[in-house]
Amino acid sequence: MVFRKPPDGGWGWVIVAVSFFTQFLCYGSPLAVGVLYLEWLDAFGEGKGKTAWVGSLANGIGLLASPVCSICVSSFGARPVAIFSGFMVAGGLMMSSFAPNIYFLYVSYGIVVGLGCGLLYTATVTITCQYFDKHRGLALGLISTGSSVGLFIYAALQRELIELYGLDGCLLIVGALSLNILACGSLMRPLESSSSPPPEKTCVDKVPDQYFVYHEKEKTVEENISILEKGYIDEKCVNSVPDCKQDGILNKNVLSSISINEKDTYKKKVVEQTNFCKQLAKRKWQLYLTYWKETMVLFKNKVFSALFVAILLFDIGGFPPSLLMEDVARSANISEDDYYMPLISIIGIMTTVGKLILGILADFKWVNTLYLYVTTLLMTGVALFAIPFAKSYLTLAMLSGILGFLTGNWSIFPYVTTKTVGIEKLTHAYGILMFFAGLGNSLGPPIVGWFYDWTQEYDTAFYFSGFCVLLGGFLLLLAALPCWSACTNQSSKLPPNTYSYKVASNA
Repeated sequence: MVFRKPPDGGWGWVIVAVSFFTQFLCYGSPLAVGVLYLEWLDAFGEGKGKTAWVGSLANGIGLLASPVCSICVSSFGARPVAIFSGFMVAGGLMMSSFAPNIYFLYVSYGIVVGLGCGLLYTATVTITCQYFDKHRGLALGLISTGSSVGLFIYAALQRELIELYGLDGCLLIVGALSLNILACGSLMRPLESSSSPPPEKTCVDKVPDQYFVYHEKEKTVEENISILEKGYIDEKCVNSVPDCKQDGILNKNVLSSISINEKDTYKKKVVEQTNFCKQLAKRKWQLYLTYWKETMVLFKNKVFSALFVAILLFDIGGFPPSLLMEDVARSANISEDDYYMPLISIIGIMTTVGKLILGILADFKWVNTLYLYVTTLLMTGVALFAIPFAKSYLTLAMLSGILGFLTGNWSIFPYVTTKTVGIEKLTHAYGILMFFAGLGNSLGPPIVGWFYDWTQEYDTAFYFSGFCVLLGGFLLLLAALPCWSACTNQSSKLPPNTYSYKVASNA
């Protein structure tokens, strides 16, 4: 498939608009699942840790399955994947309204909706990158705010729908709203050259065809020889009976010699095909070995290793507030009359503001994006430590806004990864980091919920969360200090064909 040059406009802005609404529709409910979390606690009577698995799976499974999502979009295109995923998200939400127990929700809401969101995220990012080059950063920034705006609106929307129609009616209506993803997906016209010549067959595709052609050829030769032999023998037998036997013996010898030649050729073809398959398998094995060698080289970089630990610990400790903050307020005996706005909505709108402001700061040459990211981690850890001391709606709202703003550091995470490993290794490194981010998203809320089940209060849980985030931030800060680069440069000279990763001093 040959793509035209990105137009950086035109239909590309339609792609940005539909991608924004796609992320708004698919991520609105999973990110605002904290409202549903309270209702599931009351409906099924399970522990907080077990119930928290539903929301954590919905938000983490898409990141864990990011390699599969990328393969699907590469194989089938963004438009078919978006339409199919729209059915997955809508169907999963509607199925969840009929859930008889919490285990059913693990599949319907956690896996089906989560995987659909992961596919849609990959599809929207991929097609946006295809349509934009110069303005790619702006386009990706605009579509990424769709999920944050969805969190802000869906938190209040789901609360109102639950009061009016109950939990089951809320999920049915939200699922019906998600069907609008199908309309958005249908507008994701692929940027494909219509005049491009069809791709040639690879050697792997050609081998079976050659074999079948030869097989038919061999069969035709044998049939023709038998027909000629029969006609020749019949004619001779009419003229002379003694000659008939001699000609028959002669023709049999000719036929046997031809058959032997054909069989030898067939054996040669089989041997060639077998050798080709062996070479292909060997080549694939070499590719896998190269992939794992490059992965090991990545982990030899101290900053990348610390970044992998930091993103894992950040998602274990930093993600639970967006899911559990409403239950924290209820556990603190805060009256619903004091609510001016759902805490999750505050997190959502401040996440949008954080993405924009931190993204703008990262563009300044005097700002080191790695140190900026470390600062957000350390501040997040301090804010998590302060949650147990918040006993009023106002203080919880302020902490929710701070945590939401700092969660916007996702917008600068690609910058940090690029400065750490280089643009050539960005895709490889980013895929690894996103896998561990999904693992942290999946484990964080259940761990906090289990702490509450053990201690019957959230204080210990958020102390643990704050410790995780602070530990990740300090490890990344130590690895990023300039003294490490000096020690690395003085220690040894790298041999040729060895990659060296250095953290740039400026963004």
